[in-house]
Amino acid sequence: MNEREIKVFLQRLSERIAVPSKIHVLGGSALLLLGGSRPTIDLDFVGDDLRVGEFQRTIHLLADEMDVEVEPISIGQFIPLPEGSDKRDIRIGQFGNLEVYVVDPYAIAISKLDRGFDTDIEDIIFLVQNGFVAHDRLESMMEAALQQSRKFDLDPASMRNSPKTVLKHLE
Repeated sequence: MNEREIKVFLQRLSERIAVPSKIHVLGGSALLLLGGSRPTIDLDFVGDDLRVGEFQRTIHLLADEMDVEVEPISIGQFIPLPEGSDKRDIRIGQFGNLEVYVVDPYAIAISKLDRGFDTDIEDIIFLVQNGFVAHDRLESMMEAALQQSRKFDLDPASMRNSPKTVLKHLE
């Protein structure tokens, strides 16, 4: 998916919902909405695959019709959300009854630090270079997250190595 395809999906979704709703996007699709250029295979959004409400059912029905991969992510179950995370969500815009946000870039970056794939490092570099994330602040938030590493099954060794890789690319 590219940015245009994501926006078409969001516009069509807005046409199917009768009540004002919000969607919080994360992952590669969020980076595209922030101006990134690397395509993504799916649209990740904050949701719960165990407790599916009508809004989420509508997302899945439309995705099936448009042959788009969507994935609900309960990000707060995978990483400890940084303090004040909800205040750093970035409003992308209004599509009819649908208000679109990108999840806190620091939360996105922490989730990518944990996974640590090359594309994840590229995404963190994008967030830093474009002013969405400050490298030193990310490191302190990562350290705070690692205090809860066992509860969230985080890998402290690989997470601590990733910011060094990011710094090398920024020099």
